[in-house]
Amino acid sequence: MKPRGLLLGLLLAAAAAVQAAANGPESSFSVDEIRQILRHGPWPPAVSGDPSNRVAGNRDAVELGRALFFDVRLSADNTMACVTCHSPEHALSDGRDRARGRVRLDRNTVGLWNVAMAHWFGWDGAADSPWAFVIRPILNPDEMAATPRHVAAFMQGDATLVCLYRKAFGSRPRNDPERVLVDVAKALAAYLGTLISGKSDFDLLFDALSRGDAAAAAKYPADARRGLALFFGRGQCHVCHFGPNFSNGEFHDIGIPYLVESGRVDPGRHGGIHQVKRDRFNRLGEFSDELAGSSGDHTRHVAQNHATYGQFKVPSLRNVELTPPYMHNGSLQTLRDVVRHYSELPVERLHQDGEALLKPLNLSEADIDSLVAFLRTLTSRQFPQMDRLSPTCK
Repeated sequence: MKPRGLLLGLLLAAAAAVQAAANGPESSFSVDEIRQILRHGPWPPAVSGDPSNRVAGNRDAVELGRALFFDVRLSADNTMACVTCHSPEHALSDGRDRARGRVRLDRNTVGLWNVAMAHWFGWDGAADSPWAFVIRPILNPDEMAATPRHVAAFMQGDATLVCLYRKAFGSRPRNDPERVLVDVAKALAAYLGTLISGKSDFDLLFDALSRGDAAAAAKYPADARRGLALFFGRGQCHVCHFGPNFSNGEFHDIGIPYLVESGRVDPGRHGGIHQVKRDRFNRLGEFSDELAGSSGDHTRHVAQNHATYGQFKVPSLRNVELTPPYMHNGSLQTLRDVVRHYSELPVERLHQDGEALLKPLNLSEADIDSLVAFLRTLTSRQFPQMDRLSPTCK
């Protein structure tokens, strides 16, 4: 037996001992449910570094990124910072149906907790690294509307930021605006890599099953237990919302309309592939710190096809309770609305050659309540403190 298989077998044996000691059928889990639970942890998982970003995990880069995240001077007119749209009060989203930059944008604001665990970024995956993802709103004329020259001048004109930049990158900002822009984005990405939320009630259940603690496992709420059975059973939700971060990281058509307004549609993944393949800042380009490596293989080989039109990224379900409204266009206001959407799935809206897995779940009101209760157990109990402090450097 392979080591991973042996470990899973040992965990299943420990979990079975938990269930043998648990009181009553309501607190018990089937062997298959236990197997599925143990495939969705532990939390937090080990996160590999980003070979395209030489300062990923660098403490000095994290401090520079932290300072920049809260600094409105990064925008063209000194009115907008990253935190403007990614607010701690909204779990690093903004609480709007569609983001508001200088105009109302087409998509819901992506929450940033645990974002560094993805391998595609944005609803359409138009960025293939955290730092390329950061560059897009900085340069977008409808968002921060900055230019490389603006970013370089801003960095060079602040002694504290120059000091932090030197500590992170080994020299002061150069007279190369694009390189400075990329370094700023890589420092911000280093900071995003630290935004990992804490354990949830689901994780406490995982930990209890893993160590054979019957008393702790029995504390998992009964209504969430019923929702868990639906999530891993009849609903088959785990097929797309898989692993510790509850997302397979890919893109699907789930029947949400992609008409933005009369005469204009959002192509979703189809457009994202077009953008990421042509992006000068992708992992295959000159600004990547791993030009000869393999981290850009998924960008090299991804291809457009008809089925990708109208597909959008499968979001993580962690902390989903905290980030309404939902879907790429913010069209569903509550978790009940989301679950009801899958219950009454409009199959006529799906691509004919696309999501054969998806079928209406025909859930009862009690089923919907149970699934929502389960989703709420994915909310972290603690979040790292995000301090808007004046940066210092010595």
